[in-house]
Amino acid sequence: MWVEQALAHPAELLIDHANCEKKAASTALNLMFRYVDKPELLQKMSRLAREELRHFEQVTAIMQRRGIAYRGLSASHYAQRLRQHVRTTEPGRLVDTLIIGAFIEARSCERFACLAPHLDEELGDFYRSLLKSEARHYRDYLTLARQYADAPIEDRIAEFAVIEGQAMIEDDSEFRFHSGTVDGSAKLA
Repeated sequence: MWVEQALAHPAELLIDHANCEKKAASTALNLMFRYVDKPELLQKMSRLAREELRHFEQVTAIMQRRGIAYRGLSASHYAQRLRQHVRTTEPGRLVDTLIIGAFIEARSCERFACLAPHLDEELGDFYRSLLKSEARHYRDYLTLARQYADAPIEDRIAEFAVIEGQAMIEDDSEFRFHSGTVDGSAKLA
């Protein structure tokens, strides 16, 4: 189970968590640069990028207090497996990217909630504190996807749910934050 793997790899958990926060900020910034004509997206992604960078700073501060050096880790294949299915024409490309963002945020929420009760007080409290913002990010991504789609997106969300479920269970050679299954399952609405 993922929780046992996470507890067995505390340094990798924190390093990969920091990497995920940095990548989330980068994704938000990339969307801002690519879609300059979408004011609501610009505002939501600006806020999201700032929050994700703040989370990165918080994770690296915890690592420093625990004597864990920030270093490069190979990336999980989870997000790459999702991005392989992004359409190449607009607005499909944007909508798919936003749906993937929602799945990643929902999955992160699930991971924080499952892991927090098993951690020391500092880290458990920190992970619980992230739940509200991660849930808001998930909702923001879905709201934007619906806003910019040229048709209802429920079928596309269902397609990505299957893809995401498979991406999560496909084996990664090393433990990473989004690798492996937990008892729950992130659901999108």
